[in-house]
Amino acid sequence: MRTAPTQFDIRAIQTSWQAFDAMAHLRPIHNAKSYDRMVALMNSLLDATGDDEDHPLSGLLDLVSDMVSKYEQQNHAIEPAEPKEALRFLIEARGLKQEDLSAVVPQSNLSAILAGKRKISATLAGKLGKFFGISPAVFVPA
Repeated sequence: MRTAPTQFDIRAIQTSWQAFDAMAHLRPIHNAKSYDRMVALMNSLLDATGDDEDHPLSGLLDLVSDMVSKYEQQNHAIEPAEPKEALRFLIEARGLKQEDLSAVVPQSNLSAILAGKRKISATLAGKLGKFFGISPAVFVPA
């Protein structure tokens, strides 16, 4: 049994897109200038969404984070590391203890992440990126 294709109100989408596009200019990243713009947008979205993974802008944050991550993988190729291993490295390299990250992530969640029992969400990736002063894409699986 085949389901009917979803119908879209293209005129409404066009009107909404034009308003959104005038503000965000969301496009694939092809150069350093557009990369910097998307990273700035990603950081603004992270500030707005905070810990709320159900925030109305969380889908846009995921999309922008994916775009940034893809550009970084293509243009700043470094041997990929598991997000939990990158996090472990940064904690050890800076001489930190798990409790030093308590303002960013509860210790029980951090332990679960480092043990591989919990994944790093886009929101948490943003917070960790800010905490360590690096791109949140480091904490997004390749």
